[in-house]
Amino acid sequence: MTGSRPLPPMRKMGESLSPLGETPPLTEAPLLPPTWLMTTKPRLGVMGVGAMGRNHVRVLASLPGAALMGIYDPRREVAEAVAAEHGTRVFASAEALAEAVDAMVLAVPTVLHAELGCELLSRGLHVLVEKPLAASLEEADQLLAAERVLAVGHVEFFNPAVQALLALGVPPRFVEVQRLAVFTPRSLDVDVVLDLMIHDLQILHALDGAPVSEVRATGIPVLSPRTDIANVRLELASGCVANLTASRVSAERVRKLRTFLPSRYYSLDYVAQEIHGYRLEEHATGRRIVPDDLELTRDEPLRRELAAFVAACRDGAGPGGSAAAEAGQAVPGPAPGPIVSGPAGRQALATALAVAAAIEQGLRR
Repeated sequence: MTGSRPLPPMRKMGESLSPLGETPPLTEAPLLPPTWLMTTKPRLGVMGVGAMGRNHVRVLASLPGAALMGIYDPRREVAEAVAAEHGTRVFASAEALAEAVDAMVLAVPTVLHAELGCELLSRGLHVLVEKPLAASLEEADQLLAAERVLAVGHVEFFNPAVQALLALGVPPRFVEVQRLAVFTPRSLDVDVVLDLMIHDLQILHALDGAPVSEVRATGIPVLSPRTDIANVRLELASGCVANLTASRVSAERVRKLRTFLPSRYYSLDYVAQEIHGYRLEEHATGRRIVPDDLELTRDEPLRRELAAFVAACRDGAGPGGSAAAEAGQAVPGPAPGPIVSGPAGRQALATALAVAAAIEQGLRR
């Protein structure tokens, strides 16, 4: 991309900023042929191959319809190991990788999402940025201004059980969520609300797009300097009430959602990808409660997410999302569905920041 300014810095976990492209020399990727000589598949790269980034590499390496061109991470040894495992190449700089692709998966620390994302979007690349969209709403709005596809990595939205629930098209009246995880040292640059709870906040807004009218939250740091366990009661303008708990200091992994609709109840297990339920039927002889389990086909949510992003890149969607559909709609079967758009990611971020602010206010009392 002749005339483009160099990409801004990217921070290693726990280290100060160091300019991309100033890492120890790597074996340069071979020069790429002109775009018109290449495959019609969108050419993708992955920037950042930490815990989540390497999973993007794994899926993209075998995803039909996508051409994984390579990866970049300032940690040379890590990048080389991931590339060797998945049969791709390491680029010597973020600049070189950006020149070689049509779209980028940005799996870097949250504080760098806006800076790097805006630069990539300004160069004409489509971008999938891992959740949360940005560190602040101001930074999120900078990303939304771009006229390219901007997807946000809310991978749980693509869980087949979530899609089965969304396909009902009936807003819930009450939602209860538990997302509990065993402590690990990853993602400690953000609190548990932005790390884990934000998944369920985005899904809540997909189920009911009404704005938040009330937030009551509590939380405390346990094993890190930031909030590690949190509970929030949210009320939406529609009247829907949600009670969400997120913890990254639990003894076991639990990811469950329970939702109550008019005359129906469903229990969703994110991990098992199952959704069991009951509904109330009216008969001439009286009411009857009958099982109402929802059918679904199990699939890897990340694979669905990346397939949706690749499809949106082919569509050449406009600012903030897919030209074909909005993020609040269900993904029909195994086919690529809508991305979680920039505006949907911003809505989840706004609610997460409101929860974090309520927790902080409570800690000051």
